[in-house]
Amino acid sequence: MKNFDKGTVVRTVLLFSALINQALIMFGKPVLPISEDQVNTLTETLYLAFSMVFTLVTTLVAWFKNNYVTVEGKPKKKRCNKKD
Repeated sequence: MKNFDKGTVVRTVLLFSALINQALIMFGKPVLPISEDQVNTLTETLYLAFSMVFTLVTTLVAWFKNNYVTVEGKPKKKRCNKKD
C-alpha cells in the first residue's frame, strides 16, 4: 500500500464498494435492511437508481483517472511527474 497514492486507493475502494452493492442488489440482498412492508415503490426505485448512478460514476472515475498500479505504469508516473 505504500506504493499507491491516496487517490488510487480511494477510487479503488469506492469502485469495489459500488460493484459489491450492485451485486447484492442483483441477487435480492439489499445493503440496507428494509423490508417490503416499510418501502413504497417510489423509495425502492430511488434507492435502486441511486445505487446504479453511484456505480456508474465510480466506475467512470476509476476508469478515467490514471491509476499507475502496474509494473509498467509506475515508470510512466515517474516520467509524467518529472520536472524538467
